[in-house]
Amino acid sequence: MAVGLLGACGGMQPAGAVPYSAYVMDARTGETLYSDNSETRLHPASLTKMMTLYIAFEEIERGRLSLDTMVTVSKYAAAQPPSRLGLKSGQKIQLRYLIRAAAVKSANDAAAAIGDHIGGNHEKFAARMTKTARALGMKDTTFKNAHGLTAKGHLSTSRDMSVLGRHLFYDFPQYYNIFSRRSTDAGLAQVNNTNRRFLDAYKGADGIKTGYTDAAGFNLTGSAERGGVRIIATVFGGKSTADRNAKMADLLDMGFRKAGKNVQEQPPTKIAPADDEALMAANSADEALPEVEGGAAKTIRLQLAVKTSLRPQARPEYGEAAEEVVASMQDSIAGALAEAAGAPPPADSLEGQAVALSVTAAPAVTSNVALVAMAPRPEKRAAPIYDTTAELAVAEAEQVAASEVVTLSTSGGRHYGVMIGQFNSHNEADRFLTKTVLAEGPTLGHGLRKVVHGNQGYTGNVLGLTQREADLACARLQSKGVQCFTMGAPEEVLNGG
Repeated sequence: MAVGLLGACGGMQPAGAVPYSAYVMDARTGETLYSDNSETRLHPASLTKMMTLYIAFEEIERGRLSLDTMVTVSKYAAAQPPSRLGLKSGQKIQLRYLIRAAAVKSANDAAAAIGDHIGGNHEKFAARMTKTARALGMKDTTFKNAHGLTAKGHLSTSRDMSVLGRHLFYDFPQYYNIFSRRSTDAGLAQVNNTNRRFLDAYKGADGIKTGYTDAAGFNLTGSAERGGVRIIATVFGGKSTADRNAKMADLLDMGFRKAGKNVQEQPPTKIAPADDEALMAANSADEALPEVEGGAAKTIRLQLAVKTSLRPQARPEYGEAAEEVVASMQDSIAGALAEAAGAPPPADSLEGQAVALSVTAAPAVTSNVALVAMAPRPEKRAAPIYDTTAELAVAEAEQVAASEVVTLSTSGGRHYGVMIGQFNSHNEADRFLTKTVLAEGPTLGHGLRKVVHGNQGYTGNVLGLTQREADLACARLQSKGVQCFTMGAPEEVLNGG
């Protein structure tokens, strides 16, 4: 099988042709299924942008950036050659549009703008890219820029790029879907995906990134899923778009034939926060990190990983009104925000808007409302409640087999909702939804929780919200790296890009 594929995918290259390299892995385990020249250091071209985006997603997850962060385009970024979004030096643009342009259009100016904003300049950002590569196990990769245009020493391997593609899928699932978009709004223009031909032609394909330079040839890191099996492959040195896509199809086909059917999934180890902080310190060389416009002076870190499942107190028999419990959650959240910041948050910030929203009156409940009693009001404490909110939510999810059913009136403009996350099971979606509603009481506490099963899995929905509540909830959740769509709102809410 491998010999036959060598003839189809490798073979003799004509004189002057760029070197060919290929690698195939079972994404579920990281197992190598096929390798041809896969550890030879070659030019990655725009596959580089996968690392630029990986680090941008890290920054969002750590709270140092948000999708709404305004980025000032540097002279260096504005001077990059095509493919381009058309950025001008000094122009300000939201990070979400730069991410879309870099991932979908493969815009060099957008990738460079992301790198300069995060690293301060392209040299420092490239150093961080290389250090991150080492932490991910990309042992043969060295980056010199954020976009992948040919530069001395800017080299990688088909194996390393497959490793990076796997980490993008597992480490940031809430953003991974950006790579399968055929087109998207990048702020300055509607842009088309450079990989759309392969996405349309190969069953199950959902990413990831194309690349081309004269020195590299036609490169592609591709990923596809069929019947619960996910294969990731990388091609370096294709002769044309059609040749590269044909090679990729052969590689993925071979991967699906060789991959086991009943394999225990073993996700890769994600870079721990401590390791990420060390990377930042190493890059800064004892210099202060660049100011992040629109960022906060303090970062409130939510402890969402639950180590122990705490049992809640005995549930009373309809002993406490649900409205009072919601009010107590709102008071606690508002108090925690104020305490963490040391002062009331600015009125125009996401936190300020949430605090303002939390003190407004709860919506009128119609006579057909059936409210199921909630847990007792938690004991007040001086420290922020975020660390225990997740534990309490999981404990409730374990004790209650199904979500509480609440029927709310849709009068008064409460025709909006939000769709949160994407999960493999109803239980996982319900647990995360419960935890999110508790943490976002000011915006989501008045809504109806519902888990919905669709073609892509399970999603957590909160319905019966006002437009302001829905928009603000998604803005706050996206700033923490949580996938969120508004439903019923006229404006698109970015899902992972």
